[in-house]
Amino acid sequence: MDWNRVEGNWKQVKGKIKERWGKLTDDDLNVINGRRDQLEGRIQERYGQAKDQVQRDVDSWYNTQRW
Repeated sequence: MDWNRVEGNWKQVKGKIKERWGKLTDDDLNVINGRRDQLEGRIQERYGQAKDQVQRDVDSWYNTQRW
């Protein structure tokens, strides 16, 4: 997985992230700033999910995107 695409296009990707994980705030997205570890951590906080589940969810989401 080439997460650099997400980091490089973060302004465009933020909307897609918010569609998928609506509990994330604009402030969360600004702090995350394209970093996968930050995204996963915020999802864990907001949704109360285990780390391995969040990693699978992020992988699944990423693989459905059209880059």
